[in-house]
Amino acid sequence: MATKKAFALRIDQELLDAVEKWAADEFRSTNGQLEWIINRALKEHGRLKKD
Repeated sequence: MATKKAFALRIDQELLDAVEKWAADEFRSTNGQLEWIINRALKEHGRLKKD
């Protein structure tokens, strides 16, 4: 399993509110939702291996 690293993220309040709502709708944490969004984007753009 990959090691996870913590880091600070500055994000516009409106974007954060939207991500928090999306996460709640899918029963994920905000952090988990952001990780899922980033992972999907990286795979779609060929920056990360697809499963």
